[in-house]
Amino acid sequence: MKQVLIVGCGSYMDSGYGCPGEWRCLKAAALGEGKFDEPVQVMGFHTCHCPGRNTAPNIGMNIKMADVKPDAIYLSSCMAGAKPGCPYTTPEEMAEIITAKTGVPVILGTHDYH
Repeated sequence: MKQVLIVGCGSYMDSGYGCPGEWRCLKAAALGEGKFDEPVQVMGFHTCHCPGRNTAPNIGMNIKMADVKPDAIYLSSCMAGAKPGCPYTTPEEMAEIITAKTGVPVILGTHDYH
């Protein structure tokens, strides 16, 4: 089974902008819905906190310490499609930074639930 890490937007999750935290992301991962093409094992859920500059280094350190590299990293739907978006970076830039740090492909979004 494919192992993945999900990165969620702490601001959206903490502020209640229609995101109940990781519930929808974990549901989509477990059922193979949304951006997941099959059910996957979520090995971690990382919360990005503004301004996000420690996100990629923390993910890299967690992968190193756990000695388990995920097959993919998913930026949650609240990170990939939030309105208003992140004032510090775009989802595409964050994905590039994380991939450069970890060598793991990053997928934008997790689910299409409303």
